[in-house]
Amino acid sequence: MFELAQGLAVAKSRQDVASALAFLDRDMVLEGPAFGTRAKGLAENEAALARFFKSFPDYNVVLSGHANDAETLVCWGEVRMTMTGDRFGVTPNGKRAELPVFIRFTFRNDLIASEYFFFDLSALCAQSGVSTDQVRRKLFGEVL
Repeated sequence: MFELAQGLAVAKSRQDVASALAFLDRDMVLEGPAFGTRAKGLAENEAALARFFKSFPDYNVVLSGHANDAETLVCWGEVRMTMTGDRFGVTPNGKRAELPVFIRFTFRNDLIASEYFFFDLSALCAQSGVSTDQVRRKLFGEVL
């Protein structure tokens, strides 16, 4: 399990979408609650990863620990990434953010069947010099 997650982390840290897809089951579900995103299947995952790397071209994740049972693997570590572009409706400061990350994986057919990628959007926004409220409004509509 961990070897698959580590391989995916290495591929994503190189922004190598083709290599990343090789670790994924054909019905892979990728969820990113910080951005309110969900992609199912290889085509949607390919598009989601391409879009993510366009926004964070220097994305790098280091997995420093993990725990698992027979069906699920949870990894934690640190992600480094610089917010770029206008996807979030703000102008970032160009500084690289460093954030704790927690990722839950499930598996099927000896491949990754799902990934739940969790980090603190507010911490990303603060380190990127942008308003969390503005980003949330762009991603989710009106903030309550």
